[in-house]
Amino acid sequence: MSLTVTEPRTAGLSRFGQRLLPLLYQHRLIATSQLHRLLTPHTRRPVYLLRQLGHLRTMGLAESTDRRAGRMGRCEQLWYITPLGCEIVEAGDVVTARSYRISPRAAASQLQEHTLAVVDTGITFSAWAGRLGDECGPLDWEPELAHRVRDGDNRLGDDAFLVPDAVLRYTHTTRDGRRQLLTFFLEIDRSTMQVARLGRKLGTYARYASYTPQPSGRRQQASTREAWRERYPAFPRLLIVLSGTSASVLQRRTEDLRALASADPRITQGSRLRAGITTAELLDRHGPFAPIVMPVLGDGEPTDVLLTPHTERGMSK
Repeated sequence: MSLTVTEPRTAGLSRFGQRLLPLLYQHRLIATSQLHRLLTPHTRRPVYLLRQLGHLRTMGLAESTDRRAGRMGRCEQLWYITPLGCEIVEAGDVVTARSYRISPRAAASQLQEHTLAVVDTGITFSAWAGRLGDECGPLDWEPELAHRVRDGDNRLGDDAFLVPDAVLRYTHTTRDGRRQLLTFFLEIDRSTMQVARLGRKLGTYARYASYTPQPSGRRQQASTREAWRERYPAFPRLLIVLSGTSASVLQRRTEDLRALASADPRITQGSRLRAGITTAELLDRHGPFAPIVMPVLGDGEPTDVLLTPHTERGMSK
């Protein structure tokens, strides 16, 4: 992948560097080890990757910060794009332009681990796609896309928008050669959020599934088309990925979340929402098509029904 921008802006920027910049732009903050898994998994050590990252930093297009909680006591660099780098990516029209700009302060903040966990989940899908002959590349998940769920002006702290941790798109090739697009809303819970808060967000997802925008003018006819149909071929499946504590605690969080969902009429009464819960460990070990998902509603048995692609809209090969 390369950026289509004017020559002065990309002078001295290698093709590999042109692949790196959109990743830094879209994923906001990403570790060296994560970039290694995405871009150079065939190499034992990320020597070339680090050389290219250093070149981007010399050019003023990228910067790095230290990870607050290094794995096994080792310091790891986390990379992010600079305002100048953002200008180059946005000129290339490779990824969706976003108004958000990560600052050095934000890059070094406590948001590090959650941001990296979202990237890890996307990498897991991407790695399994490679094993299964499917498609899910480094740019096939987007963090924090806003979806309106209420009409009218909103104020700080209002609930007019649903913001998933990420929206991930995965193209699956079936045994008979059909290609099918799966779209996921991802919620990544590292056991730092109160279960009640996560339960309320489930209700917001259910609200979005039926939200129909209302016209602002008096003479305009009210729409009967749900807002999500303008963005997705089918309503995305919601996958909640748990981590951050012992398996027994994750099991209790799953049970508590299921209990909250079963008591919420927005979820239980005619909602189009298809939601399930799994763990980062199970997803990484068994892949996205194994029976590793606990449905938010219904029998408390793991299933693969949420990830089986047979109900999604097909695409001709």
